[in-house]
Amino acid sequence: MIKIVLPTDFSENAFHAISYAVKLLENSTCMFYLVHAYTPAIYRIDYTLGSPGQLGLPDDERYRAEEALENTKEKIQAQFNVSKHTLVAHAAFNSLTDEIASISQKENIDFIVMGTQGATGAKEILFGSNTVHVIQKSDIPILAVPSGFEYEPPRNILFPTDYEVDYKKANLDFLLKFSRLWHSKLHIMHVTAPEGLNIDQTDHKTYLQGKLLEHNHKFYDLPDQELIEAINGFQQETPVEMLAMVKNKHSFLERLFVEPIIRNIGFHSKVPFLVLPINP
Repeated sequence: MIKIVLPTDFSENAFHAISYAVKLLENSTCMFYLVHAYTPAIYRIDYTLGSPGQLGLPDDERYRAEEALENTKEKIQAQFNVSKHTLVAHAAFNSLTDEIASISQKENIDFIVMGTQGATGAKEILFGSNTVHVIQKSDIPILAVPSGFEYEPPRNILFPTDYEVDYKKANLDFLLKFSRLWHSKLHIMHVTAPEGLNIDQTDHKTYLQGKLLEHNHKFYDLPDQELIEAINGFQQETPVEMLAMVKNKHSFLERLFVEPIIRNIGFHSKVPFLVLPINP
């Protein structure tokens, strides 16, 4: 059984990501956890002492959240064939990041699926703040789904790499298991620096090649250029249905969230974006 967390703020964008997850795993036996974390706009004294329920007081925020979660469950069940899917509603007074971390550990979650944009749906934002925080702190894979992406099976997955990641520590097994479900082809893209690969990079590439021997894949070495330019150009030449990258400290992904200039030069993922963690 695959266990997936589906965070929701009850926006259209959040439901779009939920719908994508349900379609993606329609043939798999799954446990979906619909998670909503709430923080009252005005803190009451009972919230500072713990949840109101613990004090025997009415918790209106929880009641509203639970009702909205049940409505979401009913909407999913009405729209999709979920015979292999179990839906669990979960509301909590907590930050979304902390609640996802807690439930992921407690329930042994396999991965998280969430929308890329906040409830405002601002088109210029690559990732909403909630998505950024979850990606930065999560130690399990996260699949971020753009609001405008119409579901397509991920037959082709683009995997950009600088070979600076120690793939023995990266959660590659999840990516390979994931790709087997849809018989996906992995496109391994590297932008070649003028100085070539150093010893560590060469070792990492060799390990990756060995790991992929039994999988449908192709390696690409592109001329020296900005990574964003390379990703955008590749997707124009070779259509893909998913982008996958490893979250490594000081990596492109880290810079993506802290350097505004990166957002301004046109990296707007139009396909779902799978972020793989580095294992401790």
